Amino acid sequence: MNRLRLAINGAGGRMGKRLVALGSEDQQLQIVAALEWKHHPALGQDAGVFSGFGEIGVPLAADLTADADAVIDFSIPEGTEKVLDLCLARRLPLVLATTGHSDAQKERIRAAAQTIPLVWAPSMSLAVNLTMKLTEIAARALKNHASGVDVEIIERHHRYKEDSPSGTALRFGEIIAKEMDITRHVHGREGRPGQRPRNEIGYHAVRVGDNPGEHTIIMGMLGETIELTVRASNRDCYALGALTAAKYAAKQSPGLYTMNDVLGL
Repeated sequence: MNRLRLAINGAGGRMGKRLVALGSEDQQLQIVAALEWKHHPALGQDAGVFSGFGEIGVPLAADLTADADAVIDFSIPEGTEKVLDLCLARRLPLVLATTGHSDAQKERIRAAAQTIPLVWAPSMSLAVNLTMKLTEIAARALKNHASGVDVEIIERHHRYKEDSPSGTALRFGEIIAKEMDITRHVHGREGRPGQRPRNEIGYHAVRVGDNPGEHTIIMGMLGETIELTVRASNRDCYALGALTAAKYAAKQSPGLYTMNDVLGL
């Protein structure tokens, strides 16, 4: 069986290390490149050893020299820009799991999907994407609820996360806003803002310890409330989802895909 040759961008980060370890255990995959920025202190070290898995014969490197069939980007927005150039030049399928991109960067990503297969999602988790589908169904059903619906999104992540709210929380908001025709998005509250307007979604970001990710969608009505909560106990769910997405992307023609496509939702 021919294994999918996989390059990982951001391989020295927390998620990158789990991708290296879990990808090395997958019999359908072969990790052929572990990419990092050129000043990373572990450059040159065996990526498998650095991840805690064991030696795989692939060093952390700043440039892709091996032949690859697909690339996973789990880095930072600036890292995405570099790997996007690489994938466009080599016509390589790309799984994009990095969040926090600017509007200009997002436009460039969408444009790249005209040339390469590109799976782009704020979360690679199966449970998160299934919860997004449930949220879509609930929002559509409650759109014309007699008492109105107050929507709040609470997300928790580890102290090291740089963007806020999370890309996943913002995606939940986009789904609800589309289904319920909501146009106002509010990030936190303080002082005396007055009565809560009907036409808004409230976002609240919590940063604590080593929390790998937790999202709660609250839909409050008069007399009843719906809460949808999805939480990760470790980062493996995101890594496994990204690896599944890479297998999917490698078989597709150029275009922009989501985890709904990967999971058949």
